[in-house]
Amino acid sequence: MRRMTTNKLPALAAAAIISISAFASAKPATLDWFAGHWCSDRNGEFIEETWLAPRGDLLLGMSRTVKGAKTASFEFLRIEWTAGIPTYIAQPQGHPPVPFKWTAGGTDWARFENSANDFPKRVEYRRTKEGLYAEIAGPGDADKDLVIPFNYHACPN
Repeated sequence: MRRMTTNKLPALAAAAIISISAFASAKPATLDWFAGHWCSDRNGEFIEETWLAPRGDLLLGMSRTVKGAKTASFEFLRIEWTAGIPTYIAQPQGHPPVPFKWTAGGTDWARFENSANDFPKRVEYRRTKEGLYAEIAGPGDADKDLVIPFNYHACPN
């Protein structure tokens, strides 16, 4: 192993600061693009997800899935900032909250992950020309990731 000379330390420190600031700037300044009433109608399921515009350090959302004339599932959702990091919190069927920490994103997409959760381990949203795209992913059969996509469009009033 080569010994590092002290004249290389300032360059390494600068590179570390740039890397840290690049990560910090990758955090979304706002997630206001979530806001809206989003619908999906596929395979006999009607899914709607509604997100209120962010206020303070919180976005509130809810989702329901209807098959025929019956509600098949519902979910309470929120994104809150904890120590400056957005955390997606899901409560399917009103069960205890499950947090997913923000791990990546940009001006129109966000990825949240929780490696300790059984399924999903990842929740991702992207704003598209057509509306809002979401997917959940985690372990599936034969050690392959199972990805379930949701293509939402703005719901008619």
